[in-house]
Amino acid sequence: MARTPLADALEMISNVPWWRGWWVMGESRGLVLVVEDEKAIADLERLYLSRAGYGVQVEADGRAGLAAARALHPVAIILDVGLPILDGTEVCRALRADGDWTPVLFVTARDDEVDRVVGLELGADDYITKPFSPRELVARVKTVLRRSSGGGAADERVTTLGEVTLDPARRRMFAAGTEVALTTTEFDLLAYLMRRPGRVFSREQLLSEVWGYAAAAGTRTVDVHIAQLRAKLGAASPIRTVRGVGYAADG
Repeated sequence: MARTPLADALEMISNVPWWRGWWVMGESRGLVLVVEDEKAIADLERLYLSRAGYGVQVEADGRAGLAAARALHPVAIILDVGLPILDGTEVCRALRADGDWTPVLFVTARDDEVDRVVGLELGADDYITKPFSPRELVARVKTVLRRSSGGGAADERVTTLGEVTLDPARRRMFAAGTEVALTTTEFDLLAYLMRRPGRVFSREQLLSEVWGYAAAAGTRTVDVHIAQLRAKLGAASPIRTVRGVGYAADG
């Protein structure tokens, strides 16, 4: 029977003695918290993230993951949805309620739209479905961290459209004079539209430009983030839906 890439990777893990500890220190990119109860998947994530230069802390249940997130202040969290004791959605809900907007990438056990939508509505920045390529996982972590640090922003000028003001350099947004907390992805999506007022973008264009990957990943995530932005901005929201086409921001 032909070997799979997963089998090869797991054999590689078992042959590296130092790999058996929970904590692996990367070079200098910061600590990524992995909360995953399937050891084989957690080991694979840890291997590839460590190779990419990240420190990695692994926890196997939601309660331990939430405690680690609060104690360690990771740069990003990879959070399985179906965790024991406390599931991934509850962990994310608790972090956002604390005012912790650390980028969260949800891992779902199947291509279940309910899992994805609930996770995004709770403030997750992205999601990936099992089985997944560990290289794609690392690429998505890099993308969300680049955006959260402002490393991908070509324009850091303060932008105002109607009652909404964005300050990219400080990653802050104000609606009708009141500061509103946004996830990294919500901020970047709003910024992309506001910097191009009146221009209509399809969901596929937004997914490519803001998330950095192809529409094959599913455009529903765009709709969910737009809905979240509108809910947070209320009457101040500059976002307009162009039926059958996509979205625009108007003053």
